[in-house]
Amino acid sequence: MDIEMIYQNKSLKNYNTFGIDVSTKYFVEAKSVEDIKSALEFARENQLQLILFSGGSNMLLTHDFDGLVLKLNLKGIEVVLEEEDFVEVKVKSGENWHEFVQWTLQNDFGGLENLSLIPGNAGTAPIQNIGAYGVEVKDSMTELSALEISTGNIREFTNAECKFGYRDSVFKNEFKNQFIITDVSFQLTKRNHQLRTEYGAIQAELDKLNIQNPTIQDISRAVINIRQSKLPDPKEIGNSGSFFKNPVISKSEFEEIQKKHPEISAYPSGNEVKLAAGWLIEKAGWKGKRFGDAGVHEKQALVLVNYGNATGQEIYDLSQRIVDDVYEKFGINLEREVNIL
Repeated sequence: MDIEMIYQNKSLKNYNTFGIDVSTKYFVEAKSVEDIKSALEFARENQLQLILFSGGSNMLLTHDFDGLVLKLNLKGIEVVLEEEDFVEVKVKSGENWHEFVQWTLQNDFGGLENLSLIPGNAGTAPIQNIGAYGVEVKDSMTELSALEISTGNIREFTNAECKFGYRDSVFKNEFKNQFIITDVSFQLTKRNHQLRTEYGAIQAELDKLNIQNPTIQDISRAVINIRQSKLPDPKEIGNSGSFFKNPVISKSEFEEIQKKHPEISAYPSGNEVKLAAGWLIEKAGWKGKRFGDAGVHEKQALVLVNYGNATGQEIYDLSQRIVDDVYEKFGINLEREVNIL
């Protein structure tokens, strides 16, 4: 690898949405599959631990890193198949997710509008199976390509092979840290779009906008308005969006909690019940709390924030206090959605 492409002792503050100022011994930005392979070879030759960075929106950095950070910056969007009703679109892993969603809407392709304004890049969307307002990546993703770190070979994964679950996939389990996603393909609608307006406050927002027959663009606009009203902009206040997963429990467990807290916020999830983690945290009294520069956002208890110079460890310690307190008060174990590094 060209040594000029490798940065040493580089700050990662501008590469994570929490704005945590830690550094890495080596840093490489990959703009192609060949760049990725060269970086992996460099890591092997120097026996370096490897961490992948994409949009930096789903991680909390708690210490300096004595290895190689590989920033994935593969770009490109293309229509690979077009039929009368559907289109298949392939997006490279380094494309910003929200900008990709807006591109689909500009072309009147439906399916991703409810996922507007989710931070991060396209390549990490399937790992987390990102979702919002009743829609998840798994609903329209057809396949993805990923480079196997140990061999350098490209492998195709179908939707089924990704083993999607709630904020979960095979890449968080048996294939964790074994593959680098290079592109993702989606089947989107060209007409007869399936509109999902029943979740959250989408319908109320459409009513406020006086929209009676919404388009997919209208739904995106409503989602953006809702998210902007509740969630802080990482460019203004460091954060990673939702810090905790919404816990999923059995119906019998829910009925027991509901006896003590009849106003609890919850949603059906198959044969189980999904609790609103933000409601639990707010009810426990954490919403708006601040400890130095680490805090819980004043408008959305699900979001932990860095008001300036908080360390990753301080934010992690705050999250642990919240986990312990919610368990003590509700008997519910909150699970972090972000990756702790």
